Amino acid sequence: MSRDLLDLARTVGREAAELVRTRRPAGRVGVTATKSTPTDVVTEIDEASERLIRARILDARPEDGFLGEEGEEIVGTSGVQWIVDPIDGTVNFVYGIPVYAVSIAARIDDGDVALGYVINIATGEEYAALSGEGAWRWDGDERIALQGPPPATLDQMLVATGFNYAAEVREQQARAVLQLLPRVRDIRRIGAASLDLVALADGRIDAYVEQGLKPWDLAAGGLIAREAGLVLSGLDGPPDERLVVAAHPVIFEEYFALVRACGF
Repeated sequence: MSRDLLDLARTVGREAAELVRTRRPAGRVGVTATKSTPTDVVTEIDEASERLIRARILDARPEDGFLGEEGEEIVGTSGVQWIVDPIDGTVNFVYGIPVYAVSIAARIDDGDVALGYVINIATGEEYAALSGEGAWRWDGDERIALQGPPPATLDQMLVATGFNYAAEVREQQARAVLQLLPRVRDIRRIGAASLDLVALADGRIDAYVEQGLKPWDLAAGGLIAREAGLVLSGLDGPPDERLVVAAHPVIFEEYFALVRACGF
């Protein structure tokens, strides 16, 4: 069943990405609402993308559940729950920075995420994974297997992170980054968690750390990173809103200890 669900996710994700590309005007995009803080923005195109994804999925599978960033949760009866971010990286989208994605994942029978699909809307790059079957990037119709980066020493690691919308939380995160920065090669703040995680899976960065991720931020990209061979962890178990740490298994424990010592 997971393969059929992934085919649906890819079909719908590509349609949503096309909607976002064609609907985006030149220049900055207008903001229609804010959520947790005045900097946590929503656009009409976010909402249109989620409406399209929800409609297409539930037309095909009306008994499924649906959890999206911009709408109310739908509780299903099939045992399948979709977890969707219609535009991950909305601030990038608003400002015209070409790093934002559609992220679609599905969980089956209240278990772990079974499939994940991420498409960079601006570039068209597509990534996917099936639980237990690996992760890949599409090059046309060809699947390129993802194996993460080679292990690096801490001082040679390029680390991606992100910051919370709440100013007081960002201040604490800035202090942690200040401690981390001299101990690694450099830090990148890409602005879309799903694209951070697939970049790690694709070997474009060496490690990742972030606090405050919601399920729709983490579900698809997290599975893709795990299936590419990376280790993901939270404070005291699976990654969650409190903390997400990801790195190559050879260096993970040392990197996790560093992250915690820096105050994340």
